This record gives sequence, structure tokens and C-alpha cells, in this order.
Amino acid sequence: MNWRQIGTVTGLSLILAAAGCGADEEGENAAESDEDGDAETGYAEELDYTITGIDGGAGIMQAAEQALEDYDALDDWTLQSSSETAMIAEMEEAIENEEPIVITGWDPHWKFVDHDLKYLDDPEGSFGEPEDIDTLARQGLQEDAPEAYEILENFEWTADDMAEIMYDIVVEGEEPLDAGQTWVDENEDVVNSWTEGVDEVDGETFEIVHGPWETDTSTVGMMVHVLEDMGYEVETTNVEANYMYQAIADDDADAMLGAWLPYTHGDYYEDVEDEVENLGANMDGEAALGLVVPEYMDIDSIEDLQE
Repeated sequence: MNWRQIGTVTGLSLILAAAGCGADEEGENAAESDEDGDAETGYAEELDYTITGIDGGAGIMQAAEQALEDYDALDDWTLQSSSETAMIAEMEEAIENEEPIVITGWDPHWKFVDHDLKYLDDPEGSFGEPEDIDTLARQGLQEDAPEAYEILENFEWTADDMAEIMYDIVVEGEEPLDAGQTWVDENEDVVNSWTEGVDEVDGETFEIVHGPWETDTSTVGMMVHVLEDMGYEVETTNVEANYMYQAIADDDADAMLGAWLPYTHGDYYEDVEDEVENLGANMDGEAALGLVVPEYMDIDSIEDLQE
């Protein structure tokens, strides 16, 4: 069976979530001053020593479990697994009541568009270094489609850019292509930096393979319009991660835009590294994992999560 037959086409992934919060009903911040005037941080008792997470098998949950082992401040803490929908509900309730919450968070994500959140510093490195998101192309693409190759080689944006599209998809309920068109229309200067000096083509077919995650559907929903405006007829195919990489290696697709490296997709990439061309990072060092809290919580580091 080839990758098309094996890869299960899926819709948008379930909503990814995150949250934040801060003060109790009487308006007293949990980091209130003690009798000596020293600020007590941590919010431990108020949060019942609980970090709100997502599905237990997710990579970020494994990293959070590692943090529980790495930090003395988290000795009495537990990690609560839940569905992504339940996590969002807890987030919204906490923010509405301006209560504290600690969640497993990641970038790029729409939550940073919709809420004032911050990552807690991770001096022990439990969550690893932020990753790049790279663009991969099949070998020979530069010769076969030099215009598309140049655009994809120039393609670079930020986590905030992607999050704007994700927000429109997840929160506003727009289709990825509609949200992508809105972003293109509102960011002509950025798009022009990718396409300036590139010749238009006349109806050549170009195929992008991508995963079912909101990060991928957001990126592809945007890039389809960029390439179509340059004269390409763009086809997209949605498969799971391992089949994305194999499709590029086997020349069954022209490019993929969502290679999370060097960690998240490292094993997949190593298997095909010599059979694909890496055009570099389209998002440089902004694919991050960590513990996230609302800005109004008076802590800055995981080490502050102590009683």
C-alpha cells in the first residue's frame, strides 16, 4: 500500500487549550504579603497542588511529568490529565473568576491571541529548548518548480502570525482556507517578501502534504493562497506525521511545511534525511512547550510553584 492508502485523512484536530488566572473572590492575590511584608508565591494550596494538563499520552504531558521529578518545588504536585475540551473549560472558568491556574502550554497556539498568558521559566530544562518548524521539499523540486521552490525557501513567519489564523479557525469557527485568505489579505508586506522577484506560472500543479493539527492546517490554509496567486493549482493531502515524511521522500508530494525539529519529529526526519531537501526554518525557535499561567499571577518561574 502506498502512503495515500495508508494515511488516514482527518479533519481539524481537537481544540488545543491553555489558561490562566489569579486572584480570589475577595480580590486578594494568592501571592499576598506575610506579616513581615515578604511576598509569598506559589499558589500551591489554592490550586490544590494540581497542574491542569491534556491527554495523558501527549508529549507535553511527558515533559510535565519530567518537571515534577526535576523540581523540588513540585514535590507535592500532581499532573491532571483531561480532554482538551475540558482543559479549555477550566481555563475559561478560571479567567472569568480571575483565579490562579497552571496549565501545560505550547506555541504556536491561539490561546496567546485570546488571553494574556506567560510561560514560567524552566531553569532545569524539563521542557527542552524551543524548536524550529522547517519546510521540507522533495529532491528535484528546484529544477521542476523553481518558482515554488524560491517562495518556500523565502517563507518565514512567526508564532504570532500562525496563532492569528489558528484563532480564526478555532475560536471564530472559520474554515482554514478562509482564515488563511484573511491573513494573506492583512499581511501583504510579509507575503511580498516571499514572492518578490518570483515569476508567475500558468496552472502548474503543486502538492502539499500536511498533518491534521491546527498548526499545519493554519499554515497550509495560508500557503495555498500564496501559491495560487502566483499561478499554481495547489492540491493538499492530510495524513499522519510518519506518512508526511515518507511522501516527500518518495516524491509523492512536493513539499511539507510542518517539520518540528530537532525533537518532536526528529525520528521521522532521521529516517528520510538523505532523501529530502530541507529548505530551512519557516518559524525560527518559537515552537515551545512549558507551563503557562495568566499574566496576573505573581510568579515567573516553575521554581516559584512552592507553598
